[in-house]
Amino acid sequence: MLNVEQKSANQTTTAIRLEEPRAGRLTIGYAPDESTRVVENPPRFTWLPVIEDGAHYVLQIESETQSETRSKTRSKAVESAADHWQFTGLSLNFFTPDKVFAPGRYQWSYALCDVETGERLSNWSARRSFEITEGLPKTPLAMREGRYQSASRSHPRLWMTADRLNGFRKEVQQDPHRYTWSAFLEKSVYPWMERDVMAEPAGYPNHQRVADIWRQTYIDCQELIYAIRHLAIGGKVLNDKALLERAKAWLISAANWNPEGTTSRAYTDEWAFRVNLALAWGYDWLYDEMNEVERLQVRNALVSRTKETAHHIINHAKIQLFPYDSHAVRAVSAVLIPASIALLDETPEAEQWLNYSVDFLFTVYSPWGDDDGGWAEGPHYWMTGMAYLIDAANLLKSYTDIDLYQRPFLQKTGDFALYTKAPMTRRATFGDDSTMGDLPAVKLGYNLRQFAGVTGNGAYRWYYDEIRRTNPGTEKAFYNWGWWDFNFDELVYQTDFPEIEATKPADGMRCFNGTGWVGIQKDLADSNNHIQFVMKSSPYGSISHSHGDQNAFCLAAFGEDLAIQSGYYVSFNSTMHQNWRRQTHSKNAILIDGKGQYAGKDKAQAMRSTGRILIAEDRADHYYIRGDATAAYQTMSPHVSSVLRDVYFINHEYFVIVDSIDADIAVGIEWLLHAQAPMTLGDTTFRYSGERAGFYGQFLWSEAGLPVVAQNSGFPDVDPAEIENLPVSTCLTARFPSAVRHRIATLLVPYPMSAPRRIYSFLDDQGYDCDLYFTDADDQSFKVVVPKTFNVEPSVTHKSTSKDSA
Repeated sequence: MLNVEQKSANQTTTAIRLEEPRAGRLTIGYAPDESTRVVENPPRFTWLPVIEDGAHYVLQIESETQSETRSKTRSKAVESAADHWQFTGLSLNFFTPDKVFAPGRYQWSYALCDVETGERLSNWSARRSFEITEGLPKTPLAMREGRYQSASRSHPRLWMTADRLNGFRKEVQQDPHRYTWSAFLEKSVYPWMERDVMAEPAGYPNHQRVADIWRQTYIDCQELIYAIRHLAIGGKVLNDKALLERAKAWLISAANWNPEGTTSRAYTDEWAFRVNLALAWGYDWLYDEMNEVERLQVRNALVSRTKETAHHIINHAKIQLFPYDSHAVRAVSAVLIPASIALLDETPEAEQWLNYSVDFLFTVYSPWGDDDGGWAEGPHYWMTGMAYLIDAANLLKSYTDIDLYQRPFLQKTGDFALYTKAPMTRRATFGDDSTMGDLPAVKLGYNLRQFAGVTGNGAYRWYYDEIRRTNPGTEKAFYNWGWWDFNFDELVYQTDFPEIEATKPADGMRCFNGTGWVGIQKDLADSNNHIQFVMKSSPYGSISHSHGDQNAFCLAAFGEDLAIQSGYYVSFNSTMHQNWRRQTHSKNAILIDGKGQYAGKDKAQAMRSTGRILIAEDRADHYYIRGDATAAYQTMSPHVSSVLRDVYFINHEYFVIVDSIDADIAVGIEWLLHAQAPMTLGDTTFRYSGERAGFYGQFLWSEAGLPVVAQNSGFPDVDPAEIENLPVSTCLTARFPSAVRHRIATLLVPYPMSAPRRIYSFLDDQGYDCDLYFTDADDQSFKVVVPKTFNVEPSVTHKSTSKDSA
């Protein structure tokens, strides 16, 4: 092969000019670079793809001491020197090498290459630098060639291969209670023998989406999975022909449904994903029970449906370019991984789909996550995303020995649920949430138990145990049963992972800086003394299942939600969803001249409506958090120049919140707080009394003047039919006079109803600062200093005359 730097007599091998356009906020970027904190070894490489379809790339990595002119042709296999590596024939614009790098500084670049020869066809991209530090987790990914060489091609493949199945069969024959096998049979296998085989869903009236039909049909399609998967597993393990024939009847029926009809992805993706998964499990576990005609029938249906979803993910949603698509990203785990494993070597596309999925999960995943384990969409959609990721990770690990769990994000992300949604809370966190005010969905606990088994963290196991204790009997709620059968989850976990002893979680604060979430938990294991405080100011803005809630907070304490996220997630795009719950006026936040943050359907604008957590520190006698929501408010109020919120959680007892707003013109501020019932109001005070806990608050100082305090119960601009028979919450509004500079200090004191608390305060506003002094019943004192601006009026601009300018 010619060296890629070589030229023929008449032309160069680098005739194509590589373009490197600037990445947008919604697109994948160029990484790593100087600003990247590399958290695993090897780092993950991403770049913007070229516009030409079918492009292939060569990636070059070298130590910074290496000469820039040293560049050699490589074949599709990787060749390396001590300080120089090239990987060629890459079909995607993201890549994880199959080797780890010694600590040090490196540079990387990429170019276009010939798909057949690997010869470089373009100039190299700009060189970008990164550093590998000592002690990083080692997470290389095997190259595509030979990646699945040792994986069995017999069936079944999903969860168990034939060799494991034989051993498992013997174990449960000897002890039917082992791994909860008997409970799985009784509760999740035999009942499907009595159910009629499911008919093809009729769809919506006039093909116009109706929330109730949408939800019921996704539950029906989820039950299709349960019937096929569980009857097939039960039949194979027990060698029970009756179970196997019934499973096959369900499977053949579903295979006859129109793949372009009401259960197609284009019609309703939640229905399609479930049918796709049901066919994958049925094809895999019933493979030996079908004749060639039946296999072909099921395989064709499975391939057709998987092809539609894969085409959407790769060619329409283009998550390799635009990774911020919640459903398309989830479908990689929920559909492509299981279907590709079931079809491997039985349809030409299967290995391509599987490689795409593995590369994506090892490199780009998760676009919603950060290095600390945070999740931009909130704990409920963390639950959903992680549940399918866990399923995919388990399937990959058992079938291919590829272990996603070693990635640092998956080692840490259990903390996100632990610190942002305590087991006894309902409305004291952010993001879309289908539980409608119930306790957290049980699947949160199952996810945490999974991460306990992976990491050995006993606090995660404690969370699982607590969820099971506090929330029994909800397994058939739509947000559980429509997604998971916990008897199957229990069987899989006990078969594949160790039991971890529960340990009480530690008090503390976790800052998920990359996604802009901060969670504080005090006495998490003791509901009588527990306090949870969550604040959000996210660089993801209001995209996807996030809301216009930058710099907002939620509070739960002493067994009850206090300062809540208002409203219900009745369904996506409902009036409640669009007009209330996504909007800033449903949050414990501020409005500027009656306007909040952008929370509409324009993804680009939603991604610009951002916030940042600037500081989150444990300062011994208090936690201090500062959020900056300037960009979020500027989307609706462009004359605003700064919107900051400082939060002090003092002596684990009370909160002081200081809001600082600067604008080019005088603006009025509305300070909002939501509770589950009306409050008792004074001129500058408010008090909420719940069943187990309450709080009081006071507006201590405002540079612009005292507020007018009022409250209102209800959900304006929401269709009453959507919230029929649902409890209504109350919003406190404190309206402050218009000014160009606002400094607002507010005291918030939670307490158990059995032991009300008082925090005593006074202020000294002489001089350049307003000094706020606090003391509690134990004579613990604290001071908060709020700098004055001395400029609350609109500024006057002096216009120069021609004489002035002379």
